[in-house]
Amino acid sequence: MRKMIASLMLVSSCCISSIALAGPKVEFKSNMGNFVVELNEVQAPKTSANFLDYVKSGFYNGTIFHRVIDGFMIQGGGFTQDLKQKSTNAPVVSEAQNGLKNDVYSIAMARTSDPDSATAQFFINVKNNTSLNYPNAMGNGYTVFGKVISGTDTIDAIRKIPTMMASAPGVGRMADVPSKPVIIESATILK
Repeated sequence: MRKMIASLMLVSSCCISSIALAGPKVEFKSNMGNFVVELNEVQAPKTSANFLDYVKSGFYNGTIFHRVIDGFMIQGGGFTQDLKQKSTNAPVVSEAQNGLKNDVYSIAMARTSDPDSATAQFFINVKNNTSLNYPNAMGNGYTVFGKVISGTDTIDAIRKIPTMMASAPGVGRMADVPSKPVIIESATILK
C-alpha cells in the first residue's frame, strides 16, 4: 500500500511540474487562420519578455507576414499592410546560445547581422534550419524562444502563398512578399 501511495505521489508531482513548466501561450488570429505559440521563458527569458511586451501593447495587431520563403520560414511582426515599417522598442540581447533549435514550427527572432539587434520581428521555421542554430557559420545564431503548438495547418497554408517583389516606403524593394496579404488580425496571451 505504501508503494502504491508513493507511486501516486510521484506521478502527481511529475504531472504538476510539467504543467508548471508550460510557458505562456499566444494565439495569433490571421486572415489565413489561427495558430498558437508556446513560449519558453526558462531558456529564453529576455526574448520571451520582449515578445510578450509587444503582444500586450497590441503591436502585432494589423501587421503582416511580409517575407515568406517556402522550404525555409515565414517572417512577420514589423510591417503594416502598406509595407510601412513600424517603430519598435530597443533591441533585445541575443539568447541564441540557449540550446533551443531552429526546428520546424519553432518561433525565433529576426535580426540584422548584429546578433543583438532583434526587436519585434519574428519568424516561424517551416523546416529544420540547422544553419540558423548557434553556433553557425557567422559564429552566432538566431534566438528560438518557443514553438507552434496548434494551427500548423495555418503555417503550412501561409508558406505556400506565391510571393513577389514589392516597394516598401523607406526600405526600398523587398523580395518574398506574399502576393496576397497575410494579416495578423490579433495576437493575444491565452489564460
